[in-house]
Amino acid sequence: MAIATNPPGSAPDSPLDRSAALAPTPWWRRAPSLRLQRAFAWAAVVANGAIAVTGATVRVTGSGLGCPTWPECQPGSLVPVAREDLSAVHQAIEFSNRTLTGVVLIASLGTFLLIWLARPQRPSLTWLAAVLPAGVVFQAVWGGLTVLTGLAWWTVAPHMLVSLLLLFVAITVLVRLDEGDGPPESVVPRPLQLLTGATVGVLVALCVAGTLVTAAGPHGGDDATPRLDVPVRTLAQVHADLMFLYLGLLIATSVGYLAVRAPRRLLVRTAVLIAVTAAQGLIGLVQFATGVPEALVVAHVLGAVLLTAAAATVALATRTRTPGPACPG
Repeated sequence: MAIATNPPGSAPDSPLDRSAALAPTPWWRRAPSLRLQRAFAWAAVVANGAIAVTGATVRVTGSGLGCPTWPECQPGSLVPVAREDLSAVHQAIEFSNRTLTGVVLIASLGTFLLIWLARPQRPSLTWLAAVLPAGVVFQAVWGGLTVLTGLAWWTVAPHMLVSLLLLFVAITVLVRLDEGDGPPESVVPRPLQLLTGATVGVLVALCVAGTLVTAAGPHGGDDATPRLDVPVRTLAQVHADLMFLYLGLLIATSVGYLAVRAPRRLLVRTAVLIAVTAAQGLIGLVQFATGVPEALVVAHVLGAVLLTAAAATVALATRTRTPGPACPG
């Protein structure tokens, strides 16, 4: 008598086979959830902003050579070692900043890997997320160059600027996670799009000028740190002029948004950006009038972080993306 068999490709009919077919997929084989991707993207945003602030703390306290070697903190040791010629506080501050680099790397690399493993795949977002861990690796290598050159101003300034750039990218990744992959569609007329782009350009110049002021000022490192040989007052004036230009462009842009009845989320984010800009300008004025105290320098860097974050959310709210064709998984 012939024994019945299931034809190739047919569904299993034994209880054991049906049980195996219905078994849940192990967690390590599942595609990452959108919630997990968002969590890591948020961590990348916070970590990139935090390391910019701790980096400023290192600089104003003169702790940049608290760990005089790289990648070790002390010759033969990855962690601080008690030494008579080095302050324990300076070692702790510099070592904490270096440790935070590891947190930034975990958040950034995790964001990239989760987006890469997600299904359906999103190539454009994956490439954008790849900038984050690549940027952290660059920062680590550049940090070694900074130590080896004795904290020369031209090596320290890019540290801050790259951190702000990576913060902008991290926020873009976070926003893109909730968008489609279709082509961007503007929610405001093109002249306002261009004006928004101009404000971002001025903000970049403003941040560059700010790092140059620090490089030439009293908080460019310890007493032995080479300073930028340009009068601080001249650089501070350029920095202030750029701030007024930025604020003027921002107000003009917001009036334009109101005139065209831009979406509410864009108007709210613009209002927040104006408030942050005004607060940052006030800190700068008080800072200059009071002789640039260390605490206000750190507060000013925190303001730059918040300003960059707010500017990114405004720029990203001027357009939206519709769902594009799904990529193969």
